[in-house]
Amino acid sequence: MKQGKNGFTLIGLAVTLAVMSIIGSAAAVATFQVVKSTGRNESHMTAVRQVQNAGYQISHDAQMAESVVVDNLEPPNFLVLNWTEQAYDGGDLTYHSVSYFFEGLSDGIGKLKRNHWSSAGASEETLVAAYIYYDPADPENTSKLTYQSPVLTVRLIALYEEARETREYKVIRRPNLD
Repeated sequence: MKQGKNGFTLIGLAVTLAVMSIIGSAAAVATFQVVKSTGRNESHMTAVRQVQNAGYQISHDAQMAESVVVDNLEPPNFLVLNWTEQAYDGGDLTYHSVSYFFEGLSDGIGKLKRNHWSSAGASEETLVAAYIYYDPADPENTSKLTYQSPVLTVRLIALYEEARETREYKVIRRPNLD
């Protein structure tokens, strides 16, 4: 009786190990790419959210504004808006002043804050957006404002890690104020 050989040959084992290492390497590369891509997407979404938050808040205030000041403001001041509100019951007028300014600028990146004051007693400072790029020495690439009555043009740039997001808003203030 002849006895059969059981087991693996050395060549078969080497081929199996080579195939397994190629599959393992490909899986590791794919996993690394997914993790890296997810981080980039999160950074980009952070930048997008910051620009959108700032654009929304400035647009909301600018639509009500009777006066818009963008020129001759010294950094870190960015924008000043003023308006008057009539009470629904015909009572006293309420005067509002909102100023936007940057805080904690480092390499041109800082927090955009909003200070709202009203004659009715409001006095509040809020964070509008973080990671906003503002560098008056870099006029081509910075966040900036221009005002040509009645249109306020707002260009906002957010920089977060490797992500950069730029948005431009054109806001028309309320009519019949000229």
